[in-house]
Amino acid sequence: MAGGMFARLVDGLAKTRHSLVEQVRNITLHSKKLDEDFFEELEETLILADVGVEATEMLVKKLRSEIRNNHINEPDQVMAIFKKMLTDILSNRAADAAANSAAATVDSTDTADAASAKGPARAGFPAVWMVVGVNGVGKTTTIGKLAARHANAGKKVLLGAGDTFRAAAIDQLDIWAQRAGCDIIKHQEGSDPAAVAFDTIQAAKARKTDLVLLDTAGRLHTKVNLMEELRKVHRVVTREAVGFNTEVLLVLDATTGQNAIEQAKIFSAAVAVSGVALTKLDGTAKGGVIIAIAGTLGIPIRFIGVGERPEDLREFHYEEFIEALFEH
Repeated sequence: MAGGMFARLVDGLAKTRHSLVEQVRNITLHSKKLDEDFFEELEETLILADVGVEATEMLVKKLRSEIRNNHINEPDQVMAIFKKMLTDILSNRAADAAANSAAATVDSTDTADAASAKGPARAGFPAVWMVVGVNGVGKTTTIGKLAARHANAGKKVLLGAGDTFRAAAIDQLDIWAQRAGCDIIKHQEGSDPAAVAFDTIQAAKARKTDLVLLDTAGRLHTKVNLMEELRKVHRVVTREAVGFNTEVLLVLDATTGQNAIEQAKIFSAAVAVSGVALTKLDGTAKGGVIIAIAGTLGIPIRFIGVGERPEDLREFHYEEFIEALFEH
């Protein structure tokens, strides 16, 4: 089964592998020397794969340094260094996530202020995950898949329909709750999202819930009122979810490339995003955005979507990702 799942990951990353790894490999195969033309072509390839300008500059600068310090003269030696650099970027973010998870476990005797000071936890139950993201990125579907995953693993899951601006969003989440066999807290369309968050957390406490997945509105991320609303919901979660590990999970659509980076910056400024679920990686050649998110924004990747099936939303493990990305 593991081999089959890895094969699906390899298949799901085919477009990203072609635009990023195979293109870099082609440059190394066809370059006669490591001159300025080589580095300019490499830089262009990384930017076209949506690694982003900042992350590209960082990678190229580091590659120049590695080549100089290790006296490398042959282009075909570059791939091993390139693979290690990508591994280092993603593993550093993974290490940060693990460290923050250990530091962020909230004891039931903690005050809300202490819980806030400790920051959002990345793992452990009971937990409240506030899920944010713009409309159309697959936010509600991601919540549904996460609910099914944890319910199937024997966890008691509760959904909170916090996107009260669209009746369709409430109905869609209700359908996912039925599919996953879990409960849902919902109010009428137009209700206060913070009130939904409050009621959901109180219900989670009373029902001894393992995992709360709280949906939020996904209108344009540039709207100031939406960002303020998310801050309000987050304050309620921080205050009320004492005894729970808390996380703000940002759902991004990999096919949007650099737009996903801009969304990550804006949402992070509003609610201190603790992890990213990157959807639709199987449908894009812009998967280099995963390097940009981890490398320049420093936000850990928690989940990646590489297919339509519920099991295709998978936990992100950097070693597995790198091996699948460099698979011939």
